[in-house]
Amino acid sequence: MPGYPAFAGLMKSMQEELQEKYGEFYAVYNTDDIHFELWTIVEEDIRKENPEIEHVAQLFERLESYTFEYDEEAQVPVYKVYRALNNQLYAYPDAGVAFARIPYFSDASIVYLQCVLATGKENITSFLQTLRDRVWKKSRDEVLVFKDNGEGVSQEQQQVTNTVTREDVVLSESVKKEIYGMLDQFFTEDRSFFTTYDIPYRRGILLYGPPGNGKTTLVKSIANTVAAPVAYWQITEHTSSESIEEVFSSATRLAPMVLVIEDIDSMPDEVRSYFLNTLDGATSKEGIFLIGTTNYPEEIDPGLINRAGRFDRGYEITLPDASLRSQYVEKVGFLNLLDQEEVDKVVVKTEGFSFAQLKELFVFLAAAKHQGDEVSAKDIIKNMKREFKKSKSGKWWEEQQDELGFR
Repeated sequence: MPGYPAFAGLMKSMQEELQEKYGEFYAVYNTDDIHFELWTIVEEDIRKENPEIEHVAQLFERLESYTFEYDEEAQVPVYKVYRALNNQLYAYPDAGVAFARIPYFSDASIVYLQCVLATGKENITSFLQTLRDRVWKKSRDEVLVFKDNGEGVSQEQQQVTNTVTREDVVLSESVKKEIYGMLDQFFTEDRSFFTTYDIPYRRGILLYGPPGNGKTTLVKSIANTVAAPVAYWQITEHTSSESIEEVFSSATRLAPMVLVIEDIDSMPDEVRSYFLNTLDGATSKEGIFLIGTTNYPEEIDPGLINRAGRFDRGYEITLPDASLRSQYVEKVGFLNLLDQEEVDKVVVKTEGFSFAQLKELFVFLAAAKHQGDEVSAKDIIKNMKREFKKSKSGKWWEEQQDELGFR
């Protein structure tokens, strides 16, 4: 078979190197699944120089030995250099497990084959469970982000830098109470509600409505306050049946967890049927709380809403009314820029504004005050409405029109 002699020779060399160094034979294991979380932890241990992992050998000369990254989360941002994950053989000697990403040379590029070796099936079973527990705990402090691109789906852990609490969420009190109630009920340790009434341990909600009204803030607060991993996946034109399968496979291994599917209406037509079938399969597995979001509910596949078991409830996140606008301007800090009477006028004059537009107004006012300019909320609101009308109609502003609204 073409290519086999070279591959077999490399595997034999790796096994000999491991046996010589640790005195045990390491057999080769394979999986049909792409275990993102496994390689995430291995790479993290390499970067942090975890003493449990050892570098055994470089596989090919004249390929990468080290890599570097810009650590923007450090107190003083710096570049960090560490050993590469690709083209290297690593081992956890105490666990009897080793990992390698082997370069495979094609005419157009280099791809990497993932290889796992272990001294026995008990060792690898125990080690994989340990890794799964580490990923589960790690994902409670970070958000697991899946990204679809032209080359497939990638995965990365992102630190939640801006802490969002439940108190930060400005939403209809009844809707807010119901959503958080479902989450708290779902993630209680005893799960008595589900066992008492013989209800499948799964839930799904759909958040829909115009952009800028708090859907993302709500999701961030969930990630920060739920004692479980949270994964975020934004649907794009690159979403494929392969990426759908990979995301749901990872989510199932991390359960109990929250899976947020952003822009669910953007699912490409050619994979919608596959997505719906996978969704049925995922929700039948216990431990996944699905949250779908969309700015365009009219474009959502009716099959998502009209079939039981996909999403239990749909919540419309509408443009804020006067009461919610009043809560928001107080929370953001408008009273640091205007007196109470002016703030009350802002609440009235901004009918039809989203929370994002109210925040934009706050930034305009803060910038004007910081520069020592006279602060005029009325003029800024008028200009914002003018720009909004232009963006909606595609026509230039007509000065004789004084009144605008968001309808």
